[in-house]
Amino acid sequence: MRALAVVCFGALGLGAPSRASSGQSLSRVAAPSSGSRQSIPPVSTGGKPSQAADVSKVKELYKQRKWEEVLRATPAGPTAPAEADLYRGLALAKLQRWTEARAALAAGERKAPKDERFPVEFAGVAYKQKDFHSAERQLHRALHLAPRDSYALNFLATIYFLRGNVPAALKYWNRQEQPRVGEIKASPEPKLGAELFDRAFAFSPLSTLKLGEFETTQARLENLGIFPFYRWELVPRASSDSGADSPPGASGDSRPVSFDVVFHSVERDGFGPNKWIAALSMLRGLPYETIYPEYGNAFHEAVNLTSLLRFDPEKERAYASVSWPVQAQPRWRASSWLDARNERWNIDSTFFGAATPISNLRLRKVEAGAGFRSVQSGRWSWQMAASFAHRDFQVENGESLASLAPTAAAFFTDGNSLEASGRSDYGLLWIPEDRITLNSSANASIGRFFRAPLGTYGELGGSLAFRWLPQEQGDDYEVQSRLRTGGAFGMVPFDDLFTLGVERDDNNLWLRGISATRDGRKGNSPMGRDYVLWNSEFDKILYNGPLFQVRAGPLFDAGRIWDASGLFGSGGWLWDPGAQVKIRVLDAFEVVFSYGHDMRSGENTFFGGTER
Repeated sequence: MRALAVVCFGALGLGAPSRASSGQSLSRVAAPSSGSRQSIPPVSTGGKPSQAADVSKVKELYKQRKWEEVLRATPAGPTAPAEADLYRGLALAKLQRWTEARAALAAGERKAPKDERFPVEFAGVAYKQKDFHSAERQLHRALHLAPRDSYALNFLATIYFLRGNVPAALKYWNRQEQPRVGEIKASPEPKLGAELFDRAFAFSPLSTLKLGEFETTQARLENLGIFPFYRWELVPRASSDSGADSPPGASGDSRPVSFDVVFHSVERDGFGPNKWIAALSMLRGLPYETIYPEYGNAFHEAVNLTSLLRFDPEKERAYASVSWPVQAQPRWRASSWLDARNERWNIDSTFFGAATPISNLRLRKVEAGAGFRSVQSGRWSWQMAASFAHRDFQVENGESLASLAPTAAAFFTDGNSLEASGRSDYGLLWIPEDRITLNSSANASIGRFFRAPLGTYGELGGSLAFRWLPQEQGDDYEVQSRLRTGGAFGMVPFDDLFTLGVERDDNNLWLRGISATRDGRKGNSPMGRDYVLWNSEFDKILYNGPLFQVRAGPLFDAGRIWDASGLFGSGGWLWDPGAQVKIRVLDAFEVVFSYGHDMRSGENTFFGGTER
């Protein structure tokens, strides 16, 4: 890390705060006459002309690296100029007398509170002591006083870079049209076609690496659907590699900040990297009678096939989807799917429109659809889809729907429907320094059921998703919170009602204290046409090894669902605290175990499943 810091600060022209033998200060005030930038006039303190002369002498002594003589020439006291306190603090820092150095700098800052050099030098002291958090805080103070200070910008960007926070580093480098891109490399070399892979990058060699283009590149790569895990590495280039047309470097240095960009990834290709991982991935759902045949990156063109075969007699399902880039463009992706279900429902505790319980409702449904997704930028994407479905409802074991009132019976109408939907996702807030994101989404759909009494229906919804990585680097801790709401208009088919409960594959509105199934049959959790749901969780990595990773932490869910007909609903708010464990296996899939306690009913729900 020390060697990397020297390389980075050398490329930036910072004079390497960790290089005390250079004869320069911990930061940019280091020997103002060194040519790193124009000398800043001494701060006026109302002193006598001899004081200014004394400061000039101090500067000369400092330039000659005579630290003890600097201290003798700058006695501490309330009448000493702020400039003298500054050089006294720097000399003490060179002697590694850190406490005294901070005291001298603090004395000077009290005399010149608007001089940004003092927080910059405090940052230099903190950096030397490897207190990067304090260094970041002091540099933010300096930039509040002087937002365009090139030295502080480069210093702060380099600290974020050394801490592994590439987006934050780019944010501050970009204020000076830095850094420059040397080469773009991939390790390992992807099996994806070279042309398609190159088009995913919104930046190019010999250009400035902009944060917005970096975000867009990540969004395009994720849109390909074949890189479940990846990371970026920026490798500093030697100054001799810099082009003559490069933008000026830090502190007046003509050399630009320059990096080679390396993309490291785990790539989905075929059934998997080997037959054992392929088999494990496909059979991961066997404990709950499901298999997941999948094939990625067909023809090396990011054509992906995903499917699900569930042979649970209570909820049989066969699903298959294929997706591909449109016109070999990573920002556009089309998909088509086919979904067939044969399910038994028990709704005796969630449907209030029947005089006698309905515990043997059978639903048969076949649906086919197609969609299109477009990545406009790193923060905005949208998608559209259309689908056609046929439904058939039956009751068994002597139960009947004939006695239902017309309003209640309408939910169980057989027939065909056509539906169109759209969704927009937008990043509202991203604070890379604090590793905070706030994303939003809005969705709408409208459909037509071609049999009375049903007709036109639709849904509207939206969400806010918050994510925070509290530590300055890594993802050892993670906080997530998501608020969702939705509502329907018109009489929607029964299976289009929202459901709040934990269930594999068929429902994503998880209320983890309530199981959506009972004895294997759906219908146990509350349903309705309008809902509000809040999910939050905190994860901590307990083990991180080459074969698997274990994360665990508490969770808290809350929700409410209702229906204007009064036939469905939760009857009030539901509050579900709990805990969960996530086990990532071979970078191929994740096993999730959760426990939730429904505070209203007092019931406990234990759940296990897998996610890609």
